[in-house]
Amino acid sequence: MARIEDYALIGDCHSAALVCLDGSIDWLCLPRFDSAACFAALLGSRQNGRWRIAPAGIVSRTTRQYLGDSLVLETVFETADGAVALIDFMTIEPSNVLRIIEGRRGTVPCQFELILRFDYGISIPWVTRLRTGYGIRAVAGPDQVIVRADVPLQARDMTTVADFAVNQGERIRFSLTHAPSHLPLPDAPDPDNALTEAETHWNEWSDRSTYSGRWQAPVRRSLLTLKALTYLPTGGITAAVTTSLPEALGGMRNWDYRFCWPRDSSFTLLSLTDTGHRDEARAWGDWLRRAIAGAPEQLQALYGLAGERFIPEREIHWLAGYEASQPVRIGNAAMEQHQLDVFGEMELAFRREIDLGFVAPRAHWTLRRTLIEHLIAIWRQPDEGIWEVRGGPQQFTYSKAMAWAAMDCAIRSAEEHGLPAPLDQWRKVRDEIFDLVCERGYNVSVGAFTQTLDGTNLDASLLLLPLIGFLPPSDPRIVSTVDAIGRELMADGLIRRYHTHETEDGLPPGEATFLACSFWYASNLSLQDRQDEAVALFERLLGLCNDVGLLAEEYDHETGRQLGNFPQAFSHLALIGTALVLDGTVRTL
Repeated sequence: MARIEDYALIGDCHSAALVCLDGSIDWLCLPRFDSAACFAALLGSRQNGRWRIAPAGIVSRTTRQYLGDSLVLETVFETADGAVALIDFMTIEPSNVLRIIEGRRGTVPCQFELILRFDYGISIPWVTRLRTGYGIRAVAGPDQVIVRADVPLQARDMTTVADFAVNQGERIRFSLTHAPSHLPLPDAPDPDNALTEAETHWNEWSDRSTYSGRWQAPVRRSLLTLKALTYLPTGGITAAVTTSLPEALGGMRNWDYRFCWPRDSSFTLLSLTDTGHRDEARAWGDWLRRAIAGAPEQLQALYGLAGERFIPEREIHWLAGYEASQPVRIGNAAMEQHQLDVFGEMELAFRREIDLGFVAPRAHWTLRRTLIEHLIAIWRQPDEGIWEVRGGPQQFTYSKAMAWAAMDCAIRSAEEHGLPAPLDQWRKVRDEIFDLVCERGYNVSVGAFTQTLDGTNLDASLLLLPLIGFLPPSDPRIVSTVDAIGRELMADGLIRRYHTHETEDGLPPGEATFLACSFWYASNLSLQDRQDEAVALFERLLGLCNDVGLLAEEYDHETGRQLGNFPQAFSHLALIGTALVLDGTVRTL
């Protein structure tokens, strides 16, 4: 099976596909990121659906790149007969995947293999030939997919195949279009024109970036990745395009990340606004307010792409899982969890929107005040925390600190803009939370803020305390916490979230180092004027990106592999945020 880092991303801001180094699209959900996959080989076998175009013979060398600052992927295969380039992209208008194979040298025999399996790799469609041209129509229930080609397609063992040769200077084009099955056949896209439009569109978008720091290439690629993870109709940003890529190979920590987390709010606004992408930041803020609208006690940790609330978790048995990592999950039960830190993330985002002039101070004050009043009533309760543990609620220190951040942001907004609020009461609660975190969240014998109140275990989420303004980076308690995390949670120079124990989160132990936490550690080093160490770690982390600049959630230093869902918005947000800290652009969220 291919490694996670062997994949590259193409997308249209509605959905996305993962293209392997061998020319196979092994994951594609249409028409949305969270739709059922029609290619699911990533989590099973080729019989669960894939679309491969590649040379028929032995490939001696494979290289790939995105064309400029775009989402157009070019993979070059070299063989004894010559070389061909496979150009993969999705059209600006949704639901079209286009693949062009172009002769670069000699004459190269090639193969086309298409296995369409709807409903996450289980439903075999009814396939018929198109009346004109080379192509097929595949229908199963509500879905139809039309595949068009410049070469004849044949049916063989429930698979659509083609054998053809590509000469130097020749282009052979393929397209896949999705539409509801009750509608007429959609028009055929023009691959050559669409390629020009896609390159132009993405490069023009990237050129709007105002980032002028030292790390242009990785920051721009991370911004493009965030844009690719954006669901254009609503502005929601999905955490990843995959489900159930494991945090430990063969393990059970396999989650569906094709949803939107309010927790990412302030990170997202920081990354987008401080790099010039204000339209996307505004759209994310608008999505956030629509999603959370309603009774504050019904606030969720995650929502669907349009703000859907009901995304129950289930397991699908017919997929073997990535490298036998079971179970494969669809949906996410964390929708039902109580997570206090979400309040802090949202308030940080709301206050930043006002500072940026996105919204008037009074525009959403009633909503914010209602949320704060609810937080005052519940902040003492245990919760499942930022890592969404499944072993039951606990008194997480970071959750309490984020409750403080929520109170602090709301109080500052009221003070600065003359907004109506019971400020004496709010200040009293803010001070009470602050004192609690400092007295019971900091363990003198450990020399660090700990994962839970009165606890002894460390947690890398506490690296965010200076970034949210809870304490300054130079505070001795912050300095000692960073040092302790560096001693106890570091593995081969990278940071784990925490030490996993079955009794803590209800799952078997074991996960790799967490990339976002490693970036946060680098940010802390920089804020403590340990700049050389910070830059060295940041450069090390950049070196973990795959050959086209993408990161998953985690990195296993023992096997040298990326793990977890891919590409991971949280990792790329942390990359951008750390670059801004190292450049001196920002110091807090």
